Amino acid sequence: MTEESAAATNRAASAPVRGWRAAFPPAQWLPAYRARWLPRDAIAGVTLAAYGIPVSLAYALLAGLPPQYGIYCYMVGGLFYALFGSSRQLAIGPTSAISMLIGVTVADMAGGDPGRWADIAALTALVIAAMCALAWLLRLSSLVNFISETILLGFKAGAALTIAMTQLPKLFGVQGGGDHFFERIIALASQLPDTNLAVLAFGIAVITVLLLGERFLPGRPVALVVVAISIIALSVTPLRNLGFTVVGALPTGLPDFHAPQLRLKDVDGVIPLAFACMLLAYVESVSAARALAQAHGQEIDPRQELLGLGAANLGAGLFQAYPVAGGLSQSSVNDKAGARTPLALVFASVTIAVCLMFLTGLLANLPNVVLAGIVLVAVKGLINIRELLHVWRVSRFEFSVSMVAFAAVLLLGILKGVILAVVVSLLLLIRRGARPHVAFLGQIPGSRSYSDMDRNPDNLAIPGVLVFRVDASLLYFNVEHVRDVLWQKIRSTPGPLKLVVCDLSSSPYIDLAGVRMFEALHGELQAVGIRLRPVAAHAEVRDMLRAEGLEERFGYFGRKLSVADVIDEFQGKAATEAPPDLPEPA
Repeated sequence: MTEESAAATNRAASAPVRGWRAAFPPAQWLPAYRARWLPRDAIAGVTLAAYGIPVSLAYALLAGLPPQYGIYCYMVGGLFYALFGSSRQLAIGPTSAISMLIGVTVADMAGGDPGRWADIAALTALVIAAMCALAWLLRLSSLVNFISETILLGFKAGAALTIAMTQLPKLFGVQGGGDHFFERIIALASQLPDTNLAVLAFGIAVITVLLLGERFLPGRPVALVVVAISIIALSVTPLRNLGFTVVGALPTGLPDFHAPQLRLKDVDGVIPLAFACMLLAYVESVSAARALAQAHGQEIDPRQELLGLGAANLGAGLFQAYPVAGGLSQSSVNDKAGARTPLALVFASVTIAVCLMFLTGLLANLPNVVLAGIVLVAVKGLINIRELLHVWRVSRFEFSVSMVAFAAVLLLGILKGVILAVVVSLLLLIRRGARPHVAFLGQIPGSRSYSDMDRNPDNLAIPGVLVFRVDASLLYFNVEHVRDVLWQKIRSTPGPLKLVVCDLSSSPYIDLAGVRMFEALHGELQAVGIRLRPVAAHAEVRDMLRAEGLEERFGYFGRKLSVADVIDEFQGKAATEAPPDLPEPA
């Protein structure tokens, strides 16, 4: 472990920071800043800017906005995140999925008005900032963990194909068309005879160089080199006359402070759009930040990331940009270039500001097919074939859920796909909680322990006794399932039953419905001559059962009582109550 990693680990293990310093991370890392980190942060910032400028141009077009808006995202978002984010290496900017989400959703809201389009995009960023601040105040950072990784796996794959279909017409040099994935396929197929071979060849060359750079020069600003060469090629050769479309001149200067002229009530649908963007942004940002922090022996604060992401989107909404997030690709560039602190983002913003003030004229002859190639190479990372195959091998059900999200994005679009992914995740969670596993236990040979008989067929069944364990808390939405499974087992058990033992060691909580289920079950079993005994209950469960007076009915069920103890007691009573053996006839 390096000296820096060891120091980071020690800081992570120390007492948590409280007060205003907890909400303002620079107060934590600036006092410990070392002079030798400054050149590394500066180099990382310049490298990140070199990577981010061409990528942000491409993503802005994907969002349906002028190219400079993507550059503003990188410049402003990173600067504001550096003030409030907890990650040392996370880079903030536009991402492919959010850009596409903005592009396809705002199109209907804007009605073809470019000014309204930009205002809606900025308003969305401000709403995201407000949502993040509210989630930070209410400590809701853990709620994102309820979104299944399996769902996101399918969603990302569908988003990647959707994004790719918006860029393929540019690669073939045709107009394209259609509002949805399959419409775009049909439109592209009908226009393939009109393919501009010069544009296609140029685009394939760009993609090849980008892929080779990704393979052999990871973390290097290969895209910037490709952009520079492409601009020179169209500026000094006759290629411009072969049907290439170009970005055109970008406005010189820094973005103005410009609050959107629209209010929430003026735009129907902006809140669902902002929620979907916030969900994607937070999940992607925290995942990337956590991966980088673990590599450096550091930790991030998921709750603080809400504040950092909110600040980044606040800046984006007020300075002519659109929603931003942290991405693994740009963050990896920042990390591999040597970033040690968020000061690298400040250097990146300064570098981008210099480019906006003095170098925008150089981008006038940048071919759009180059930006399409950058997007196509970037989104391939959203399709994780290896992980999909792994899910297929491990759980066909989980794979099916992933494919539902995949199909939803292709059929319904990215916004509805995100919302459906959230709904499916919650339904999956409810389904799992509503039908918990009920294990029926037998005695492990040669011991006083009991375990699941389905998994251990050599376990011993105790005559006259049924032992079961619920592997979940007993709550209002699952108690009927538990009761039904138990009665099915009782009816199918050969021989008379005298005792049913409920092992509560795997049920950390019980609500009032669970307590009343036990009351009802006690009465039903007592009516047919069967006694019910709960054992191994956790403290809160014992408190709930005792509050309803059930210990008087069931008998003692304190923490020292085990399944074996209850069965020993039952067998002792059974032995004393059994009739004496009659002498065998002579």
